Amino acid sequence: MKKNKAETDDTIRKLIAVARTHFTEYGFADAALETIVRDAQLTRGALYHHFGNKKGLFRIVLEAVQQEVAERVEQEASGSEDVWEQLRLGCLAFVTAAVEPRNKRIMLIDGPAVLGWEEWRSMDEIHSMRLLRGQLELMKREGYLKPVSIDAMTHFLSGALNEIALWNAQASKDQSSMEETTTVISLFLEGFKRRTAEQPKDASNESSR
Repeated sequence: MKKNKAETDDTIRKLIAVARTHFTEYGFADAALETIVRDAQLTRGALYHHFGNKKGLFRIVLEAVQQEVAERVEQEASGSEDVWEQLRLGCLAFVTAAVEPRNKRIMLIDGPAVLGWEEWRSMDEIHSMRLLRGQLELMKREGYLKPVSIDAMTHFLSGALNEIALWNAQASKDQSSMEETTTVISLFLEGFKRRTAEQPKDASNESSR
């Protein structure tokens, strides 16, 4: 049983890897299932068994891309101990990862078109948006944010990051676009910053005695 499961997992990983290459190079519409299974050295029946159809395969590939981008966000954000810098680094990591050639066509262009906006958005919410919300909730609890709805800020900032990622993807040969993006994100986040973090109530009471 363990050997069969290992073989199945290997088949799935192989199909996802090959399909990702084809979806990246040709796009969803022009990627041919016959070529994908041939390059993966598997049968069309194996693809149908594990993924159902071409759209099902693309859905799993997109989810893998979303997961990788979220991991990049988390990794980059952890490079600082400062919560504001963590937020800024995470936002920049999202844009940088999203516009990389191996990600942008699948994640930004074909993803919403093939699966529909609602399903694409649901995937985003599970991965990168979840990390964004968690960081904002932490910052609000510790008094680093001005009074603001975390739901509203999460969706507003996530939407802005997706849009600026699309803009960078279209201007990928212009190095200045990422520099401008860095400046805009930094200035935007400044607007939500409380100048000094609020002390916990017990600490402030102690200091006033």
